[in-house]
Amino acid sequence: MRRVRYAHSGGPEVLFLEDAPVPDPGPGELLVRVEAIGVTLPVVRKVRESRDPIPLGGEVAGEVVALGEGVTGHAPGDRVTGLVFGHGYADYALLHTSMATPVPEGASAVDAVALVRSGLVAYGALEAARPAPGESALVTAAASGVGHLALQLAGLRGASRVVAAVSDPGKADFVRGLGADEVITYDQDGWGEPVDYVLDAVGGDLLGPACKSLAPHGRLVAYSSGGGTVAAYDLLVGARSVIGFQLGLIARGRPELYEKWRRELWDLHADGRLRTAVHAEFALEEAVRAHEVIETRSNRGKVVLVP
Repeated sequence: MRRVRYAHSGGPEVLFLEDAPVPDPGPGELLVRVEAIGVTLPVVRKVRESRDPIPLGGEVAGEVVALGEGVTGHAPGDRVTGLVFGHGYADYALLHTSMATPVPEGASAVDAVALVRSGLVAYGALEAARPAPGESALVTAAASGVGHLALQLAGLRGASRVVAAVSDPGKADFVRGLGADEVITYDQDGWGEPVDYVLDAVGGDLLGPACKSLAPHGRLVAYSSGGGTVAAYDLLVGARSVIGFQLGLIARGRPELYEKWRRELWDLHADGRLRTAVHAEFALEEAVRAHEVIETRSNRGKVVLVP
């Protein structure tokens, strides 16, 4: 099979395609013939920042072709999606059953990687913010694979005003088309009227201004791999809160909640209330181009590899 990996850290140019044996599924694992792979900012960052090469994991969707020992509830021919921690940029990948969820009939593999993992992160971050109907929201990286779903979900949960924060004013029409009431860019002075909660996918230097955009008693949910620090005084003076969210903890510790959110996402998508946007589909051998799109923050929606 074909597989994308890298030998040393760096930009997208360090990725290369190689031949590798098809892996055998271990206990609790599914061997999946991969049909679509979601390219995410955390994986792109790991290629640039990790000291030693790591497998390119992430979101995959495809057809089950073999079962590991002890697997029940799945069969060859099933279509599934989920998060792969080993090599996912490949023609075949190993997906643990705890991370696997079914793809409904009629939905494509590209639909699945655009909706499920990104949607679960967006849904969970929104839940962590404890939104009340009529509150206002701000979503950073609002044109990203997660962000474009988060801004829609905030509106569906009754937000009176949804502010989309983006890196490029050229993305304004895209996010407005998905329901954003206002659009701001990171570099502008002040981010407009304060909001009740922020869903932050960027972190780093933007964490400070994101916190300052909160109204008194506002909540910021940080689900980014970008890090960043906040001055305690900035929280104290407005009785503001910063909440961390990590989907893996939900998947491992509360699988019933994970599954409930997944079903609700598919229901919202099926009846047209939640729309997925795919910026581009690239062939597996074009992984360099896919990573370049993410690194330059030029995407509007999800970037997908299609083996």
